Amino acid sequence: MTESPALALSLTNVSKAFEGLRAVDGVSLAVAAGERRAIIGPNGAGKTTLFSLISGETQLTEGRITLFGTNVTRLPPHRRAALGLARTYQITNLFPRLTALENCLLAVQALSPAKLHLHRALSHYTDHFARARAVLEAVELKEKEHEVVRNLSHGEQRQLEIALALAGKPRLLLLDEPTAGLSLAESHVMTALLKKLDAAITLLVIEHDMDVAFELTDRITVLHYGKVIADGLSHEVKSNPTVQEIYLGAAMETS
Repeated sequence: MTESPALALSLTNVSKAFEGLRAVDGVSLAVAAGERRAIIGPNGAGKTTLFSLISGETQLTEGRITLFGTNVTRLPPHRRAALGLARTYQITNLFPRLTALENCLLAVQALSPAKLHLHRALSHYTDHFARARAVLEAVELKEKEHEVVRNLSHGEQRQLEIALALAGKPRLLLLDEPTAGLSLAESHVMTALLKKLDAAITLLVIEHDMDVAFELTDRITVLHYGKVIADGLSHEVKSNPTVQEIYLGAAMETS
């Protein structure tokens, strides 16, 4: 069965239980193609688990996930990636002894038939090098292509992770706390970089920094104990009394 391809992502009553604990509890979302949406909530709200369910790294307990009109509920991660899904993680996941360019080449090759051609030198794939350099330029690391990753700053490594996610030309990009651990200056660089991404890419972002979340996205979904407690335009969610009490600490400020 398929659903409207106008939706990049549709979740219907998605739940995940771990030995009785419902980390994600009946979440339903409809994310339009090209939409920018933030998923926010306190620690333990189920945000990263929800991303793992969407990407296929964790199997759901119940519910349905549709990606660009195709039911992917039981599909493995690589099948979802082939449909245009990519994600980043809270903790950097790079090859530290390789250069920035080599990391990008591996990412480009991963979704290409070239990964099966074991006896042909990678240097023959000039289009792969062009794509790898293009994504490095997109994240403002063009001048660092020959730098070994372990010598890059933390902020630059986070930028490189975005480049790896972009390498496969994703249609839906899941970003798990892209500004985590960054200085204020690095956070500003990352935010500006993400705002310049191709508008055709649907963006779903987990972000603890409220300023970043509101600047990057048009819509906000708030999770609390695995449930959606608010969903709407950024200004609507920001003024929601329940969100202020549970997430923004309004109750503590007035106590």
